[in-house]
Amino acid sequence: MIRDYRVSDIDQILAIWLSASIKAHDFIESAFWESKINEMREVYIPASDTFVYEVEGEIVGFYSLYQDTLAAIFILPNFQGKGLGSILLDDAKKRRENLQLTVYKENTKSIQFYEKHRFVLLSEQVDVHTGHPELIMVYR
Repeated sequence: MIRDYRVSDIDQILAIWLSASIKAHDFIESAFWESKINEMREVYIPASDTFVYEVEGEIVGFYSLYQDTLAAIFILPNFQGKGLGSILLDDAKKRRENLQLTVYKENTKSIQFYEKHRFVLLSEQVDVHTGHPELIMVYR
């Protein structure tokens, strides 16, 4: 079940974000992601429209929209590969006519996932925080 984020969800959201970020971005030191937890808690999540996916009362995934940007989409690692990411992404597409996102070029699984959902490459840039190349992709 997808529902609106509640402030009381923050610790579960951050745990999902951290574990999934470390798994998906093994080319970046885990200490980088750990150093961003407070920013996620205090800046990024509050500034975004966030929606969670619950299974039997447990949050197992979420996504965040900031204007027309898919700022985050994360699933607990042990729930990945079961279609939940597609469900969340389809929900996000219903809420925005156009979506844009950035994804690390080295994160080939996520790129394939977005391409499967009809996102196309717009441009490429370097993430100023990590120095790793990112793709900017759009869905229209």
